[in-house]
Amino acid sequence: MKKTAIMTDSNCGLMPVDGSRLGIYVIPMPVLVDDQTYYEGQDITVEEFYKKLSEGAKVSTSQPSPGDVMEMWNRLLKDYDEVVYIPMSSGLSSTYQNASLLAQEEPYAGKVYVVNNHRISVTQAQSALDAKLLADQGKNGAYIKRILEEESMDATIYIVVDTLEYLKKGGRITPAVSAIGSMLNLKPVLTIQGEKLDMYVVKRGMKAAFKEMCKALDKDINTRLGEFYHSGQLKVGIANTAMEADKLEYFKSELKNHFPDLELVHLPLTMSIGSHVGPGGLGIGLVRAHV
Repeated sequence: MKKTAIMTDSNCGLMPVDGSRLGIYVIPMPVLVDDQTYYEGQDITVEEFYKKLSEGAKVSTSQPSPGDVMEMWNRLLKDYDEVVYIPMSSGLSSTYQNASLLAQEEPYAGKVYVVNNHRISVTQAQSALDAKLLADQGKNGAYIKRILEEESMDATIYIVVDTLEYLKKGGRITPAVSAIGSMLNLKPVLTIQGEKLDMYVVKRGMKAAFKEMCKALDKDINTRLGEFYHSGQLKVGIANTAMEADKLEYFKSELKNHFPDLELVHLPLTMSIGSHVGPGGLGIGLVRAHV
């Protein structure tokens, strides 16, 4: 029976140390701060990142270099027959496209399977956990890739932005809209439905935005995700950028009360998302799960 390694990136919210505990190999995402490269969960902490962000540092995100990706593949193929690599959504980064091209070349062809999973954050982490379960059951890389891609859209994410400053910096909104929105305490709610980040709705205040996101999850349960809810295959997830502990606990409690029959999973929103939404961001979502 072939041994299959499961590999993902830290955009899923799992850091390399978490992966070691779970038997999943996590490649850290690079973050550029004032033109210096750091690696998420490796040589920069969340606290350090948001401190630099709040101080006005120039922050951008990148993708793992081909050399770093191949180095991990080479290391894993010394102990495993195959590697299944689950990068973040191809609609949000070119990581999948680049890795997929590399995997078609020798010595990786037929040994490395790159999954176009259309996910990020908690939903991407669930894909890695599902892949690990399938690998432990003896499923091969080709089978795991097929299952993850077939089920990739069985998930939904909504994110509320607490400050408009970073959407303005990223050019997603104009300075005038940012100023008016801040004055009126407007909170944009964004959604990720596989391919890209889109505007969903704008609400006044974080609590109103959170309630609107819960209603959106209700709608998803009553429509396209209903069969997984009724078969007990859904989990509800919550993820956040830098936020006060009591505020996070409030939202976690409210989410659990809203979906009392679903397992609640919490992971941080990673720095690649945090650089765009800033501190105080909150995401909630639903994901089909095998484990």
